[in-house]
Amino acid sequence: MDMKRGRSPRRWQEEEDASEEEEKKREGWRRNLRKSELVVIAFFVSLPILVFLFGGRWSGAGVRSAVSDPIQFGDKKEVPDKKEISHATNPAISQDKLLGGLLSPKFDPQTCKSRYEISKFRKPSPFPLSSYLTQKLRKYESYHKKCGPGSKLYKKAMKQLKSGRNYEKSQCQYVVWFPCNGLGNRMLSLSATFLYALLTNRVLLTNMGKESENLFCEPFPGSSWVLPSDFPYNQPYNLHVDAPESYVNMLNKGAFANNVNASALPAYVYFHLEQYRLRLQDNVFCEEDQKTLKKFNWMLLKSDSYFTSALFLMPSFQDELNKMFPKKESVFHHLGRYLYHPTNQVWGSIKRYYEAYLARADEKIGLQIRIFREKPIKFENMYEQVMQCTNKVKFLPETTRNEPLINNSSKNPTKHKSILITSLYSGYYERIRAIYYENPTLNGETVSVYQPSHEEEQQTEAQNHNQKALAEIYLLSFCDQITITAWSTFGYVAHSFAGIKPWILMRPDWDKEIATVPCIKAESVEPCLHSAPLLECRGKDTDPTKLVRHVRHCEDVGFGIKLYDD
Repeated sequence: MDMKRGRSPRRWQEEEDASEEEEKKREGWRRNLRKSELVVIAFFVSLPILVFLFGGRWSGAGVRSAVSDPIQFGDKKEVPDKKEISHATNPAISQDKLLGGLLSPKFDPQTCKSRYEISKFRKPSPFPLSSYLTQKLRKYESYHKKCGPGSKLYKKAMKQLKSGRNYEKSQCQYVVWFPCNGLGNRMLSLSATFLYALLTNRVLLTNMGKESENLFCEPFPGSSWVLPSDFPYNQPYNLHVDAPESYVNMLNKGAFANNVNASALPAYVYFHLEQYRLRLQDNVFCEEDQKTLKKFNWMLLKSDSYFTSALFLMPSFQDELNKMFPKKESVFHHLGRYLYHPTNQVWGSIKRYYEAYLARADEKIGLQIRIFREKPIKFENMYEQVMQCTNKVKFLPETTRNEPLINNSSKNPTKHKSILITSLYSGYYERIRAIYYENPTLNGETVSVYQPSHEEEQQTEAQNHNQKALAEIYLLSFCDQITITAWSTFGYVAHSFAGIKPWILMRPDWDKEIATVPCIKAESVEPCLHSAPLLECRGKDTDPTKLVRHVRHCEDVGFGIKLYDD
C-alpha cells in the first residue's frame, strides 16, 4: 500500500523561506515595472511640448522623431525601408515615376534616386503634358549624346573652336551657360537657356562652379551637361556686360556686315543676359539678330534671369512654343521637373526631413520669407505684414483664446497641419511657433511649426549653403499651399515645381517701410522675368505685353513680364 511521505519541520521551513524570497523578487519586479510605465507616460505627455520648443532643424537641435534623427548635410545614412512612410496609401500622390513620359527611363535608379522617387512626394501635375514636348526631349537627348562631351563630334567642334574662327555647316552647335547670382536665379536662367537650346538646336553645356557641385544629377541619358575642364574660354569673371566678345558690343562696333558668311565670324559669341539696370540687353530677342546668331557654332551665355517669356515674343519661335506648351504657365513647371534632380546626398536629407516632420500631416503649409539687401525691411514690419496677410486670406490656421468644443471621435479625428517656414532668420519661426503653443486653433486641429535652417545671410559661394537651399526649395514644393515673398526667385522655383499659384507677400515701394497691400494671389504658376527686354528693334518704348496676349506684367514686379493662360 502506497503511503504519503510526511515533510519534516526542517524541510517545511526551507520551503517557506524560499516562498518568501520569491515573493520579494516579484514585488521588486512590480515596482520596476511601475517606474518604467511612469517614464513612458511622462515621455509621451512631454513630447508635444518638446516639439513646440525645438521644432525641426537641419542643425540637429530638433526633437528626435520615430522616423529619423535630426538631419545634417553630409549625413548619408539612409532611413531603413521598413521604417519609411508609405505614400502609396494616399491616392492623391502620383505613382507615375516618369511623370507622364516627361522623364527618360534610360537611367540607373540607384545613381540618382530622386529622379524616379520624387513622384511619391508630390501631387500629380495640374498641367497636361504635350506629346510634342516629350518627342522634342527624346530627340534632344539623342542629339546631346551624339554631340556631347567625349563624343567624336565634340572633339571635332573643340578643335574648330581652338582654331580661333567659326566654321560653316557644323554638325553640332552649342550654348554654354555660366552662372550668376543665387541658386534660384541660376535654376531659372538655366532652364530658360535649355529652352533656347531646344528652339535653336544647340547642345546645352553648363559651368556649374564648385559651389554648385553635387547638387544635381545629370539630366540627359548617356552623356553629360557639365562643361569639361579643358574648355578654352572657361573664365566666368571675364564674361561681363562690357566684354568685347559680347554680341551687342560687336554689333555696335559694326562687326557684322549684311549676310556675313559663317566662316568670317569669330570663334564664339557671348550673350550677357544679367539684370542690368532692370533691363535685359536689346538685340538678343530680335528676329534679324537671330539670323546672324544662327551662324555661330559656339555661344557663351551668362544670365541670372528667367528670360523664357521674352522668347515667346519672337515670331520665329512661337509655333514651336505653342506646340510644346499648350498651357503657357506650365513652362518652368515641366522643364524644371525634367532638368533638376537632387543628388543622392541632397535627396537623402530632403527625404529624411520630410518623413520625420511633414509626412504625417493632413495639410502642409509653406511660408517663405525673404529680406533683400537692396530693400531691407525691419523684422517687426515684415512679421506684421505676414499676420495681416493671414488675417485676410487665412493661409495659416486660425487661433482662438477659448478651447473649441470639438468632438474628436474615431469618426471625426483631429486634423494635423504642419507649417514649414523657410527664411534666413529664425525670428519668424519663433513667433509663429509661439502662437500655436500658447493658443488653441479655432477648428481644433493640431499644428506643428518647422524651420530646417536659419543661415542669417545668403552664402552663394558656399556648397553646403546651396545644398540646404536646394533641399528647402524641394520641401517647400511638397506643400499643399504656399506663400512666397515678392521678387524671390527661390520662392518662384518652389511654387512652380508644385504647380501652385501662391499668395505673394508684397514688397513696399522703394520710399516706403510698409507694403500698402500685404499680399495678393498669383494668377499664374510661371516665374516672373524682372527685367523685360527693351525690344527697340520693334520700335522705341515697345511694351512687350502689347505684342502677345499671354505675356503680361507680373503681380509682384510691375515692370516685369511673365506667361499667363487666357
